[in-house]
Amino acid sequence: MKLYDQHLHSANSVDSRSDPGDVVRAAIGAGLAGVTFTEHYDPHESEWDVCIYDYERIAQAVAVLREQYGDQIFIGHGIEVDYQRERMPYVLDHLTSHRFDLVILAVHFFDGRALHHREHWGSLSPDAATRAYLATVLEAAQLALELDRRGQRPFDVLAHLDLVKRYTQRYFGCYDVASHRAAIDSILQTCLAANLIPELNCSSLRQSLPETLPADWAVRRYADLGGRAMTLGSDAHALEHVGAGLDEGAAILQENAIRHQAVFMNRQRYDLPLEEEDREVGHAFRA
Repeated sequence: MKLYDQHLHSANSVDSRSDPGDVVRAAIGAGLAGVTFTEHYDPHESEWDVCIYDYERIAQAVAVLREQYGDQIFIGHGIEVDYQRERMPYVLDHLTSHRFDLVILAVHFFDGRALHHREHWGSLSPDAATRAYLATVLEAAQLALELDRRGQRPFDVLAHLDLVKRYTQRYFGCYDVASHRAAIDSILQTCLAANLIPELNCSSLRQSLPETLPADWAVRRYADLGGRAMTLGSDAHALEHVGAGLDEGAAILQENAIRHQAVFMNRQRYDLPLEEEDREVGHAFRA
């Protein structure tokens, strides 16, 4: 089964030290069909000066690697945009003035709080934080829908939609997203309306959680609502994690009625069958 890792980072992101060439070689060694570098674009004022997205440097690295390894593996130039509503005009200008294979929309802040800074949480309980975080994810998906209705398509994929559980587990030793099924439903329904593909993020499988982001029951619900395909991502920041968990993630998709991996190239979506016998019927899709 040839899989595409469409969410990973290199030293062009502030929180990774991996050489892009080493990432591609690791992906080839892992038998992947493709990788897309989705380096962080963090517009929040507290991170803007540190998380510098150098488009030209990344584009040049991808071009060189395509020349070297393009006959062995697809190498994509993507971006992971952190949702900040008040910064969207600036973000949208950046997206429309540059070329990408894939644009990921991700939520790392909620109510002005950074998920990854424990001190930002204050006295919030895991349940309250989960509720507030999912409300922000819904707001981000609704923005994508609003823009789609205006004829704009700045985002392709919604990343790790229940990422909050990584941190409730880390900070409190517990997580519960299943109690918030109504919120998950609203997010998934909005994604479908906005042609925004949810990602199955496999990073949690190598961390402290026993399930993907989102869990299998949310994948099944997406299929029940009419979803056809999802993307797969390792969210690797280190070489040893390139492609990690993708086989298990692909199995979760198939077991829960998602038969296709959505792959983005030059902002064009391709729905590629996950089952070998259906491989020849993969096709381009763009709603």
